[in-house]
Amino acid sequence: MELARPYLLFIGDARDDLAAKTASGILDWRRDWCQGQFRLPGCNADLGIPDLSIADAQAKGVKTMIVGVANAGGVLPESWAATIVAAIEAGMDVASGLHTRLDSIPAIADAAKRHGRQLIDVRHSDMTFATGKGTKRPGRRILAVGTDCSVGKKYTALALEREMLARGLKADFRATGQTGIFISGRGVAVDAVVADFISGAAEWIAPANDPDHWDLIEGQGSLFHASFAGVSLGLLHGSQPDGIVLCHEPTRTSMRGLPDSKLPGLKECIDLNLACGRLTNPAIQAVGVSINTVKLGPAEALAYLAKVEDELGLPASDPVAFGVANIVDHILKVVR
Repeated sequence: MELARPYLLFIGDARDDLAAKTASGILDWRRDWCQGQFRLPGCNADLGIPDLSIADAQAKGVKTMIVGVANAGGVLPESWAATIVAAIEAGMDVASGLHTRLDSIPAIADAAKRHGRQLIDVRHSDMTFATGKGTKRPGRRILAVGTDCSVGKKYTALALEREMLARGLKADFRATGQTGIFISGRGVAVDAVVADFISGAAEWIAPANDPDHWDLIEGQGSLFHASFAGVSLGLLHGSQPDGIVLCHEPTRTSMRGLPDSKLPGLKECIDLNLACGRLTNPAIQAVGVSINTVKLGPAEALAYLAKVEDELGLPASDPVAFGVANIVDHILKVVR
């Protein structure tokens, strides 16, 4: 998948920064592709880059406007249609990672047809997947799993890839969500795959490879999240990981979007992922813990990481603040 660059990141009326995580993920990993952001009145998110009007973006040569919001159900509100139509009329393609297809809104479909612009729905693959088989395949695979949604699984997998490539290893980030696809240019949004074929899609995403090749697979949801556990389980089975890295945000008090659901303990989460993962890889093991410490002070973050390492006997780090060298060291030591 190749999107014309540079981008305008449209974050609509996102209720908070986390709701704009698709846009912020693209910005964090592909900063030079992004010219600015477009926000509607009432938007509570800010990417920290210039606010551009459609005319400003056109003048700066923007080629694609990306709908950079991730919301429950992946809905594209009709109130956004006028902005998307304006971008099309200004000569931009539009790309979205939402479940709602861009061309399902008549005004957007009509504008794209009249102006000869592309509408790209990265969440919807034209691939046909088989059901998962669980057959052992060569290559090595690490899957990021989480205590909750939006805790750093994508960033962890990307950081692992970057560290492994820096060491001269064969490694590929495997995207399983819309933001990862925007960043890497390939992958499948597994939450848009028919349930019977999720594990098969995961097998396709991380296929048989050289014995010394590493796939770093972006996780989705959490086995403990009532809304998305089914996706998490299918991805776990199809990924057939040799190792899991548990991702966690320590200031959360409840599951995102489920205020009455408490987060699981770290060991509890590791144990369930290992128990479920043994269906397709009996040798699966936990190889590290990734902690999103953005809401902690530096000293508090280091103390928390040390506490996690002591309690779990696994290397722990914040991949953004401190990198993942210690986790990769451990992976190379224990995964055979």
